[in-house]
Amino acid sequence: MRPADVRRLTVDEAADRYIDMVRAKTVTGALAPSTAEVYARDVRTFTVLAGGDRVLDDLTGEDVDEVLLRFASKPDGRRGASRAAAGAGQAEAVQSGASQSRFRRSVSAFFRHATVAGWVQLDPMRAATVVPRRRGGLRAERRALTREQAEGLLGTARELAVASPPEGGKRADQRTELRDALIVLLLATVGPRVSELVRADVDHFYVNDGVRYWRIFGKGGTTRDVPLPREVAEVLDAHLAVRRAREVGGNALLLSWRGRRLARGDVQAVIDRVLARVDPEYRRGVTPHGLRHTTATHLLAAATDMDAVRRVLGHSDLSTLGRYRDDLPGELEAAMRAHPLLGAASSEPGDVSAD
Repeated sequence: MRPADVRRLTVDEAADRYIDMVRAKTVTGALAPSTAEVYARDVRTFTVLAGGDRVLDDLTGEDVDEVLLRFASKPDGRRGASRAAAGAGQAEAVQSGASQSRFRRSVSAFFRHATVAGWVQLDPMRAATVVPRRRGGLRAERRALTREQAEGLLGTARELAVASPPEGGKRADQRTELRDALIVLLLATVGPRVSELVRADVDHFYVNDGVRYWRIFGKGGTTRDVPLPREVAEVLDAHLAVRRAREVGGNALLLSWRGRRLARGDVQAVIDRVLARVDPEYRRGVTPHGLRHTTATHLLAAATDMDAVRRVLGHSDLSTLGRYRDDLPGELEAAMRAHPLLGAASSEPGDVSAD
């Protein structure tokens, strides 16, 4: 069971306590000294790459992805030294595939302990998209929903937003269907980080020239104003109207039925509830971070300007989009059918005349 109160330790403080615990296990024989030192070394490396003065509970799956990928490209001093001996001026080696996978296992063990100890509310490894391969180290696992899966989820969310209350169901102040629909629609069409979503306040949404905007407060004190699709804006307005009718206090956009601001750990449960209503043929489990990937993938597949997608997601660098772009089934075939140099004369890719 998750602790009621999370202890907001810095990454350095949590790492120190974890390493002390790991080394203590060598005294009882529960862990070999060499294994304990590997764990300690990897966790120390993690603190350097993640930032030791950050609060551990503030780290997201995206932050863990960044650390894992930075570690993968970090020069391996031991391998580099041996290569330097073989020839001067040769480039130092990056981490081997085995080292990358071992590092990920060490970080996973660290966060499992942190979850049990009450240092984090939700294990960010569950939202990390960088996974080990058998050979070649780490890679980003496919997270984006296909078009059919995404449309199934969004269609279900829209139906949920307009559904009539069931007879003999929950009290009006306990119903969350409209809120749940809004959460899924915002995640899948705007692609915010889950921390940005739960921090959203009512007054972060405004209308300019007839268009509803969301001012998103992102990482590092940055802000970005993102226009909402019309259907999403309509669900937002309906949600706000219900809040006003119930005279709910506070400024938080998303509340539990008890009137408290929704926590990051609650968002996955909301997605799962909506997914349970999707046609099984188009249903696939997805995390909030996976819906962020879905936003990026489908905007880019529709030839949306890359800088516009970067601004929607709140990335500081265009190169970051590469981690969010998943391949979609049939997109290469569609691209070749609409080849700009051939126009209407282009044939189906791969089509050949029978001899």
